[in-house]
Amino acid sequence: MTVRPAPAPLLIACALGIEHLALRLGDRSGADGPVTVLRTGMGPRAAERSVTRVLADPALTGAVVLATGFCAGLAPGMHPGDLVVAEETRDPRGATPCVGTELLVKELVRAVPGLTVHTGPLTGSDHVVRGLERADLLATGAIAVDMESAATLLSAVRAGERPVAAVRVVVDAPEHELVRIGTVRGGISAFRVLRSILPAFFEWHRNVLLPRR
Repeated sequence: MTVRPAPAPLLIACALGIEHLALRLGDRSGADGPVTVLRTGMGPRAAERSVTRVLADPALTGAVVLATGFCAGLAPGMHPGDLVVAEETRDPRGATPCVGTELLVKELVRAVPGLTVHTGPLTGSDHVVRGLERADLLATGAIAVDMESAATLLSAVRAGERPVAAVRVVVDAPEHELVRIGTVRGGISAFRVLRSILPAFFEWHRNVLLPRR
């Protein structure tokens, strides 16, 4: 009889309390193995500290890491509630390739039919991006920006080889700019979207660990 090895844990990292709440309220019935939802705190330094500390726990050895939460869209035509699946995350230290992007897109479309999913580079910032700065970042080829994903994924791969990915929900876009990203409340579409996409994360986690042929 062949004994199937235990699946690697899944670490889902977000920054804000409202993001953490959305993920806690999501459907976890499809999880394949242990799942940890980590609230890192806002900003790249907080994300780096939190992820590095948590991945030092032997219980999370080899954990697959997914960064999620809200982001600012950079491209014209983006709307609150749209999804961004990163092909790579970027910050001044370089780029971190994401794994299983096509699989994530497929599962997100299945989990929430009708949503628009954008794919491309996700860039990092140490502050909330507004106004003309969006155009400067768009000119680099990035399609969205947030403060934690790049630091989260870079910290994860520095702690050990593992699949990493980033999925963000647009709350702020060129034609729909918020005053403060921290004012997001549970009634808006982005909260509902984030709460609904956990099953897609679990399917990605399950399949990204399958042996490649």
